[in-house]
Amino acid sequence: MLPKEDILKRVENREAIARIIDRAEQAVRTWEPVATDFLSPPELFEAQAVFGNLSEIHAVASGGYPQAERQRLVITRSEIPFDEQPVPLAALSIAGNFLFDTASHRDFLGSLLGTGLVRDKVGDIIVLGERGAQAVVVPELVDFLQTSLVQVRSVPVKTQAIALSDLRVREPKTKEITTVEASMRLDALASAGFGMSRSKMADLITGGDVRVNWKPITQSSQTLQSGDLIAIRGKGRLEIGEVAVTKKERYRVQLTRMV
Repeated sequence: MLPKEDILKRVENREAIARIIDRAEQAVRTWEPVATDFLSPPELFEAQAVFGNLSEIHAVASGGYPQAERQRLVITRSEIPFDEQPVPLAALSIAGNFLFDTASHRDFLGSLLGTGLVRDKVGDIIVLGERGAQAVVVPELVDFLQTSLVQVRSVPVKTQAIALSDLRVREPKTKEITTVEASMRLDALASAGFGMSRSKMADLITGGDVRVNWKPITQSSQTLQSGDLIAIRGKGRLEIGEVAVTKKERYRVQLTRMV
C-alpha cells in the first residue's frame, strides 16, 4: 500500500490527491491501468510531484493536446510498459451560429454541466468564436452529450464526436530570454520575463494575479529556482530554466516565455 497519510500531510490539494492515491492503490492491487478524472493545473502539478517520488507506479498525463491545462492521469504499476497506456480522452465539436449571441467559455461549460455532468469529467474547452466550441471529455460520455447537449445560451447546437487531432489549438509561441539579476526574487524574474516594470509586477503579485507552480503567491520576495513555472492571468507562462552564478555573484537566468 502507498503511504497515503504521510503523503497527505505534505500536500495542499488533499481531497484531490487522496482520490488519486486511491486510484493508484487500485492500479497496484489489480495490475490494471487506472485513469483519474480531469485534474486542474494545481492538482496535476502536485500529483506529478508526489508520484515522481514513488517507485511502485508510473503516471502519464494528457489533456488532448500538448498545452492543455486540464489533464487526466493514467496510473500503472512500474512493471507495466509505459508506452502501452494511452490516456482515455475524447473530443467534441459543439457547432452553432453564435454570430448574434456570442458565447463565452463559461457559457459552454455551463451548458455542459447543465446536462448533469460534474466538472471533473470535462477537460479544456476551446472557444471558436461565432462557430461554437470544442471540448475534451471522458470517452464514456460522448454518446450522452451528442444527444443531450442541444443548446448553448439561445443558440441551437449540434454536438458530435471528432478526432483529437481535429482540435483547433493555436500552437503556443515561445520566447527565450536571458536575464542577469541580483537575486532570484519573483518580482525580478517575472518582470524581466514578461517585459514590465518591477512596480507593475509587484502590483500584479499583491493583487493575486500571479501563480508559481500553480499556487497563488502574493509576496514579491518569493525566491524561485530552476524548473519553477510562473503563470499570470491573461499574459501567459514563464518557465525558469538554467541558473548560473556570475563572477560578480549575480544570477544569470534562462527564461522561456509561452504565450
